[in-house]
Amino acid sequence: MEGEEAGLAGITGGAEQGGRTTEVDRRTFVKQAGTALWALSTAGMTARSYARIVGANDRIRLGQLGCGSRSEGHVHMVKLASKQTPVETVAVCDIWKLARERRAAQVKKLFNLEPATYKYSEDMLARKDIDGVMIATGDFQHAKLCIEVVRAGKDCYVEKPFANVLEEAKQARDAVKASKQIVQVGTQHRSQPYPLAVREIIRSGRIGDIVHIEQEWNVNEERWRFVDVDTGVSPEMLMDVKMEWKQWLDGRPSQLREEDTDWKRWLLGKPYRPFDPHVYLEFRLYKDFSSGIFDQWMSHGCDLVHLWTDEAYPTSVVATGGIFVWKDRRENPDTCVAAVTYPKGFLYTYQTTFGNSYRSFTRIQGRDGTIINYGGEGASLFVVTKEGGRKEFDPGETGPRYTQIPVLGPPADAAEVVKVPGAPPPDSLGPSDDDVTHLLNWLHAMRDRRQPNATVDHGFSHAIVCIMAAQSYWTGKKLYWDPQREEIVDQPV
Repeated sequence: MEGEEAGLAGITGGAEQGGRTTEVDRRTFVKQAGTALWALSTAGMTARSYARIVGANDRIRLGQLGCGSRSEGHVHMVKLASKQTPVETVAVCDIWKLARERRAAQVKKLFNLEPATYKYSEDMLARKDIDGVMIATGDFQHAKLCIEVVRAGKDCYVEKPFANVLEEAKQARDAVKASKQIVQVGTQHRSQPYPLAVREIIRSGRIGDIVHIEQEWNVNEERWRFVDVDTGVSPEMLMDVKMEWKQWLDGRPSQLREEDTDWKRWLLGKPYRPFDPHVYLEFRLYKDFSSGIFDQWMSHGCDLVHLWTDEAYPTSVVATGGIFVWKDRRENPDTCVAAVTYPKGFLYTYQTTFGNSYRSFTRIQGRDGTIINYGGEGASLFVVTKEGGRKEFDPGETGPRYTQIPVLGPPADAAEVVKVPGAPPPDSLGPSDDDVTHLLNWLHAMRDRRQPNATVDHGFSHAIVCIMAAQSYWTGKKLYWDPQREEIVDQPV
């Protein structure tokens, strides 16, 4: 969630006092969702496809490819993971001199070693002693760099979105499947206990067939306008950072100088344009390099939908929105909505605005009940209730009547807060982006030579939805997915 504040700060207390708690049976949960952290197997190794074999007691050696702000989180997660399994970061790579120097300094501080530093990825990937590479670069670079990493015989942790160009998504997926490498996509909620518990509730049939999943994740800020400069400041200084960025927009020189990087290499095949530090550092705002909200947040949102419903691709996608608040050179929308249909026969709607932060939520509506999540992306406070089910076919006749703001509804609806044994208490914020569970899942998968929680197929699935949403937004067309040809078309298949 990257620190965003979500609404409903008082809902936890009301839920705990006024309602029951449903616990997913530990044995059932561990059996069915065994890929979660506490259910990781220590099964025997299979032969590795390359010379260096990582055993249970060997130290996994990682390289960081891309040294911006998300890479800072990656290094932090590796340090947290090192307390539970032998692992360290030994190399950093970024074409921007200042970025790789900052990341190298962080590695030295956390691991007490001097990491090797590289400007170009091929030089780092040539090292025989690196087992895995974590990619934290621009959205448009993920797929191409993932291909480089697996072809170099390295396992890979690649940030979302997996890709934002369809052909590149196919090429990266096929390259991974043609290799024997272990690739984890950075959709970390697939490793976290509460989304997995919700999946088991849905699979149990408790709320019936799904008819609609709705997500609205909001903030009231100029998102991504200032995030990408690795300032190293504390949260208390964030307002000062925002002021610095305003000064930069008003003409203050950027810290990024063309002579300190490789602009053509950064473009990575995109049409040439003159060097622009704003585009380089704020790529999420520009449509040639990112779809913004779709790539960054809907990738998580639709991946959760796929996790909960066992769907792999959409039937249709239509999206709209605009720039209504932050008129600051950005090209991608600051407000958008996408409507997605799926083969199993339900609607998924995703919505974000950067102009109002009121009560982000996710709502899963089934024929026999509802699951509500209080908070934005990553929030862990879920409530399951009979409200909205068949017995309440018309709220004016059979549904509850409220005279005050409801928390859990009337006792007849049996609303329950979802809790998972052994997991932290649920809340409307949930774990941070640096939650180590997903990384540990990848490291264990590397040792065991098995598939991790967020596979390349999962990454390909969320990429399809985000790519279709972006294309629909820019073309104004409703688009359809042809699963046989793996193509986006403008007529129903």
